[in-house]
Amino acid sequence: METILEINGLKKYFSGQKAVDDISFSIDKGSVFGLLGPNGAGKTTLLRMITGIFFPDEGNITLHGKPFETMRDNAFIGYMPEERGLYKKMKIGEQVLYLAQLKGLSKKEALEKIKYWFVKFEMESWWNKKVEDLSKGMSQKLQFVTTVVHSPSLIILDEPFSGLDPVNANIIKDEIFRLAKEGATIIFSTHRMEQVEEICDHIVLVNKGKKILDGTVGKIKQDFKENLFEIGFDHPILPEHTAIHLFEVKETHNSHLRIKLNEGFTNNDVIQFFINKGLNIRSFNEVLPSLNDIFIRVVQGTPGARQFQNDL
Repeated sequence: METILEINGLKKYFSGQKAVDDISFSIDKGSVFGLLGPNGAGKTTLLRMITGIFFPDEGNITLHGKPFETMRDNAFIGYMPEERGLYKKMKIGEQVLYLAQLKGLSKKEALEKIKYWFVKFEMESWWNKKVEDLSKGMSQKLQFVTTVVHSPSLIILDEPFSGLDPVNANIIKDEIFRLAKEGATIIFSTHRMEQVEEICDHIVLVNKGKKILDGTVGKIKQDFKENLFEIGFDHPILPEHTAIHLFEVKETHNSHLRIKLNEGFTNNDVIQFFINKGLNIRSFNEVLPSLNDIFIRVVQGTPGARQFQNDL
């Protein structure tokens, strides 16, 4: 895979406090990358350094294989900040046109792309409206359009689903997948773990300015699995079916059983045990931890763990 962005040893201080403390990672082209952590973890400061709004006190950023330069590389980036930045009194059409031209598009190119997105999102009637006339969800759709209208190769979305109803959230989600499939790279920043589990290929977790977890979603879940299994039977479970040294019973519900396999045994041992008992197994599934559970476990040994759990 081609690496589009490399972050090496980034540090940022405010009034002597470390907002970002020696963070490094890389992002492949066409991936949907999750930057996760509680409020105050350093996510937004990190994103602002990637976009050139802040300069790092230490470390460096490489984009497309070259050291990042704000004036040159800004046109390759689309940034949707958590604090929305649209002009409330300006007409929507004029505003999107102005922002698209700021990113280097000619007026003709900008109008063509704006028409495409306005039709796609059913926004044709919005041209002469003002941002202050829009609902929060409508403003969010507009903000997304201004972020991607110039076809950036790196799209940074900070809490993009905030304020969106389920229908519009799915529309934005589908566009994220489509843009990534077409080669754009997405950085998706949030503290909502269930969204990350559904959308992201690779994640980095930061807490108190430090990177504390880095990897693909699948590998992280495999690394933190606890040998938990759910088994479904044709008939209700009786006590004599669970009195066994192979596993520890975590939960019993009629014809379903959740167990934790004891060390030294395999799932085949469990299956054979129930076969020997004359039970017909209808389903046998490994239970992987959610990202929410994993992150709470990871940060329990770090400062601020209690606040992280509250934020979730």
